[in-house]
Amino acid sequence: MKESVREQLLEWAAKYNDPLYFEEDPIRFPREFVRRGAPLQDVEIAAVFASHLAWGRREMIVRDCCRLFDEMDWRPMDYIRAADYRDDDTSLHRTVKWSEVAGICRRLHEWYTWHDSIESLSADEIRTIIFRRKEDPKAPNKKINMMRRWMVRNDGKVDLGLWQHSSPASLIVPLDVHVYDQAKALGLTKRRSKDLKTAMEITDAFREIWPDDPCLGDFALFGSGIDNA
Repeated sequence: MKESVREQLLEWAAKYNDPLYFEEDPIRFPREFVRRGAPLQDVEIAAVFASHLAWGRREMIVRDCCRLFDEMDWRPMDYIRAADYRDDDTSLHRTVKWSEVAGICRRLHEWYTWHDSIESLSADEIRTIIFRRKEDPKAPNKKINMMRRWMVRNDGKVDLGLWQHSSPASLIVPLDVHVYDQAKALGLTKRRSKDLKTAMEITDAFREIWPDDPCLGDFALFGSGIDNA
């Protein structure tokens, strides 16, 4: 990695790892349950759904997350336990229908019947067990890795750090088109496929700077997009 790139990434990460830039970000929803002193399960469920709906314009994501948590009466775990889910084919957010939400709720209900947390699940297991998607060794699992970043990173700034049995060093950068474009422009990857291997390559590049916390680089790429807009 070029020294100039390294220095720029350090600068962006220091600047943009700040709640100021994430007031209208989906992380505001699990953070709100933390603020309320809600149980861990409420925060986890909020993180699962807020990350799942993190697709499109921020204002639309926030609007539709509010619709979902209004339906849950802002008590996600009580809603899961009650097992009386809205289940129809109208849209909650873009192509995400209420029936899909109901299916996720049923699987969370089953999981929480036997477990206190979903922390023990890997990204691939969350994909297959909670979201009931086919196993895909190439999938970057962007939304799931974003949710895991929220729950694991523990520097007391933007992310929540509630999963204390998981190491920030094990996280993978959430790879979407924006992250890929910024990383490629900075020379962090030359790959064309936006797959798990590319996500790992970018994460490994960040490990050169932050070996114990590579996803701090996610904030640097966020800052790169703002500063170069």
